[in-house]
Parts: sequence; structure tokens; C-alpha cells
Amino acid sequence: MEDDDNTLNTAYHEAGHSVTAVAEGGVVRYATIAPESERGLLFGEAKVEWSSRIPIQSLIATTLAGPVAEMIYRSEPLHPGFVAEWKSDWEIAWTQAEPLIADHRKRLLYLEEVTRKLHQRLRRDDFWSAIAAVADLLLAHETIEHDQIVEEVEQWIPLR
Repeated sequence: MEDDDNTLNTAYHEAGHSVTAVAEGGVVRYATIAPESERGLLFGEAKVEWSSRIPIQSLIATTLAGPVAEMIYRSEPLHPGFVAEWKSDWEIAWTQAEPLIADHRKRLLYLEEVTRKLHQRLRRDDFWSAIAAVADLLLAHETIEHDQIVEEVEQWIPLR
């Protein structure tokens, strides 16, 4: 049962990254929830490529969208900086925000505000339906590519 919960959590986490990336103009080379061979742990990854003109805010939103989608799915309003499984996402977002905000306290407040706004955005029916559809694809196939993600997202969200 715990493995099933981990698989579902991971699928929604990676779907959050993937849907947000596509909505922000990124190309998701692949998203996966394939089992890690070492120690039999489940992991996920969304490999996203961006044009050089993408705003830093889009990168930050995509980075934090995984934890936010997972917290929505789990119905647990957690702080992404305090959950061990989300540590790397938080650290990446922290580094991405550094060019925008040097002051640590202000950067923390900024990332918390991004998280709050993402929570509102991803809970909307259109975004949540797209995330659920991409999570279902991940559960069915373990690894999916950009075209599959776009096909699902376009049913719910108009893309740029």
C-alpha cells in the first residue's frame, strides 16, 4: 500500500512539473516515475529544456510546481522547503531566484508567495484536470515524452 501511495505521489509531483513547464513554454524531453534500480526506491524526474528567452519566474514556477501538485494531491498544505523529498526542488528554486533577489529573507518570502500563487493556479479545474491526465499517463507508461504531455494538456489549457 505504501508503495502505491509513493507511486501516486510521484506521478502527481512529476505531472505538476510537466504541465507547468509546457504551460510556461518549456519542452519536456521526458517525465518519468521509473523505479530506481539501487535500493528499489521510486523516483521521478522531468527533464525540461527552455529557450534562452524564458523568464526566470517561469523556471521557478516549474521547479516548485512538482511539490505544489503533490501537496494538493495529498491534501497536505506543507512548506516545500521542509519536506525531505522536495529538498532538491526547493534548493533549485532558491538558486534560480538568487539573481532576482539577493537578500535571503526577501527571497524566502518571494518563494513562499510563488508557492501560494502556484497552489491557487494548479487547483483550478483546468490545471488540475491536465495534471491528473498527465499523472495517469505516467502511471500507465512510467516514462512519457513532450508530445504525449502536450496532447493531454491542450485538452484543458490553451498553450502559447
